[in-house]
Amino acid sequence: MDSRGAGYGSDPEALPRRRLTLPLLAALLLAGLTGPGFAQDRPLPTRPAQPAPKAAPPARPATPDPALEATRVAFEALPEVERKAVQDALVWTGDFNAVVSGAFGRRTFDALTAYHARAGGADPLELRGRAALLAAGEAAKAAARFRIAADPASGAVIGVPERLLSKRTTLQAGTRWQSADGRVTLESRAIPPGGETLDGLFDQLTAPLPNRKVTYKLRKPDSLVVTAETASGLSYVRYDAGPQGVRGFLIGYDRALAAEVGRLVIAVANAFEPFPTAADAAPPKVAASPPAGAAAVPPPTTTAPAGAGTGLVIAPGRVLTAAAVLEGCPAPRIGQATARVLATDPAGLALLEAAGIPAPVRVAVRADPPASEEVLIALAPGSDGVLAAPATAVTGGVIAPLQPGSAGAPVLDRSGRLIGLVARYPAAARRVAGIVPPARLTLVPAQAVAAFLAGQGIGEAKPRPEAGPGTAASAIVGIACR
Repeated sequence: MDSRGAGYGSDPEALPRRRLTLPLLAALLLAGLTGPGFAQDRPLPTRPAQPAPKAAPPARPATPDPALEATRVAFEALPEVERKAVQDALVWTGDFNAVVSGAFGRRTFDALTAYHARAGGADPLELRGRAALLAAGEAAKAAARFRIAADPASGAVIGVPERLLSKRTTLQAGTRWQSADGRVTLESRAIPPGGETLDGLFDQLTAPLPNRKVTYKLRKPDSLVVTAETASGLSYVRYDAGPQGVRGFLIGYDRALAAEVGRLVIAVANAFEPFPTAADAAPPKVAASPPAGAAAVPPPTTTAPAGAGTGLVIAPGRVLTAAAVLEGCPAPRIGQATARVLATDPAGLALLEAAGIPAPVRVAVRADPPASEEVLIALAPGSDGVLAAPATAVTGGVIAPLQPGSAGAPVLDRSGRLIGLVARYPAAARRVAGIVPPARLTLVPAQAVAAFLAGQGIGEAKPRPEAGPGTAASAIVGIACR
């Protein structure tokens, strides 16, 4: 394999020359992007110490930034899984361009500040604001059809934005994904033991070539990252070494697409696992684990209680859910309180009354049905809080990776308008390799919800331009049966 030039090796047609003239086509990431697997907020290199002619007085310590320190405290108070989920969501909102590590640094602070200034609303580290951020990230990820899975050709786990990279080709030692117009290419690569080494690859990828500028290079004992640019294209290469040889991936894309493709490059880099364990190679969960503090159902590793489901606090002391949640459930509970059934509807809805529940959130109802394959968001309780799961609209319902206990879960569009409620969900977990995969679920449509609530004296909410799907997260509750 010849990975000189841009890193696409012996296949100079990986990116059509008419669109992207990368010499031998390869190597890149965005200029200055921190390589995956390395410290996300690394300090700038220090200059060699210069002898001072005179003894200088001790430097005064830098004045702490109160806003940064307050954000650090709030961020580090979250569990690690929550911190990583926040950083991952910020990647997808286009605000964070570093490694999703759960560690706090200046880049995390700047990303949170930029997102909050643009999106407004609650602080993204507080319960409601965090749920809105996570929902926005999941919506962007679902819109890109970002799928993380094991690549049989290379053995690595890799994330692929399948909406953009719709063409797939199996290579001799990897897989190639391309956009329909050939302006973006992603390839996985596997080199068996005894083949090319990281040292050899690094020398080839950083060798001077006409019309190509290496913009970033990093060599560690077991990995390398090289980014480069030409007049018309950008690229990124990463390789990792292990007992199974060398594995990596390459991305090349037209410079004109940098704004669109940039965050996808970061997402691919963060998702890449060159030598996955058996658990890593299994299909991953696509629902993020948003903020703790919301009502939760038992962890998904246990069997959900009969009749367990999801409710939306729609008015003070009033919870809307699916009637299927109450089947075989004579004594529903919400948290520690007993819930009383106020009304049911033949359309498949129920209204419960309970004390001590969260404040209501008025959700606007969408009048027109969703378009086929429109990206939606479903909100349901999870083991650590509220899950914001991406959903895809299909005739009569959605396809979504929800957990047992999701009957009654509200499904919203990206503006935060209600599309419907999940009509029912089987109590027994359906799993593949330990993961609950996406399933086709029937919805009680929004129009039926609006009619039911009107009959109970609960008026329809007006749409709010600034609302998003995460605004309803604080009103999601779990419903259980004794």
